[in-house]
Amino acid sequence: MPGKDFFTASENVVVAPAPAPAPAPTFAPESDSEPTSPIIDGLALPASNGAGVYYNARLDPKNYLEGPLSENPATRLRQMLARPGIVVAPGICDGISARCALEAGFDCLYQSGAATTASRLGQPDLAIATLNDFVGSAQMVCSINPTVPVIADADTGFGGPANVARTVKQYAQSGVAGLHIEDQVQTKRCGHLMGKQVVSREEFITRIRAAVQARDSIPGGSDFVIIGRTDSAQVLGMDEALTRLRLAADAGADVCFIEGVKTKELLLATVAALAPKPVLVNVISGGLTPAFTYKEAEEMGAKIIIFSLVSCVAMVHAVRAAMKSLKKTGTDFVSAQGMDPKAFFEVMGLNDVVELDARAGGSAFNEV
Repeated sequence: MPGKDFFTASENVVVAPAPAPAPAPTFAPESDSEPTSPIIDGLALPASNGAGVYYNARLDPKNYLEGPLSENPATRLRQMLARPGIVVAPGICDGISARCALEAGFDCLYQSGAATTASRLGQPDLAIATLNDFVGSAQMVCSINPTVPVIADADTGFGGPANVARTVKQYAQSGVAGLHIEDQVQTKRCGHLMGKQVVSREEFITRIRAAVQARDSIPGGSDFVIIGRTDSAQVLGMDEALTRLRLAADAGADVCFIEGVKTKELLLATVAALAPKPVLVNVISGGLTPAFTYKEAEEMGAKIIIFSLVSCVAMVHAVRAAMKSLKKTGTDFVSAQGMDPKAFFEVMGLNDVVELDARAGGSAFNEV
């Protein structure tokens, strides 16, 4: 059943009764007061009088403040966003990196588009990976521990509104907790490379609306998190970037993501300008954003911090060293660092599989 259009203004909106007690998403009513354009730390905000602002009472952050953490990853992510503390999501690129992140105790993961493209295709982050590549990776990653939220890069949504909607639904079906949609052109690139191009404000907001409508059309009421990302700061300036994110928030984005924040002062101003909307910051060593620690980012007011390339860059260094050692010495003894096959498989969940087999009455793995 197609989702209701919550983005067409109407003075008298009638919503059919639904099983869920919460009312359907609506627009905030227009204000009689004149719109204002506040300025924070020299950054002008877009004028807004509250007209056409998306609101879904069911997804109000106050509904996620109490109670135990849900086993549903999207609901759990909303709980984490509503409660104190920053959400730290290390970038993972495959099953091995996901296992290592979980072993280290992280309670949220980030499926980096750049890392996934590199791992699955051996290619740079230049819009080469497809929706199928990202969904296939997400299905695998989310299956490792289905309760841990995974935030996934969705690039531009892989096309027009219908493609964006399809992307949201396939990500949600894969077990992803939330995704970010950006405003680059379809032939996009890593946000920390030069030469980026962005689409118009209108096209960007159309992508966000399509994502929100797709989420709201999922039967049963989905908690899937929509993150609006702009790459316009390096192309059109910070004022335009903030304008786009405010418009994305008004269109229903749950979180705002400004790529390439170059200074602490700009991050502070961004958080202040977009409050109370949560802000995501992306830290890549050697990239456009300073190497903030997650504690520093939290002190500046960021609600989510992702380290997109932490896994794949470390992997390049480790595998390079191992290959050079093998080439030089003729053995992998040094690079193995004493890890035998069983120890490796234990990191990959060997004991869980053996225990499952035994509980089911199997005997194939009595000895491994």
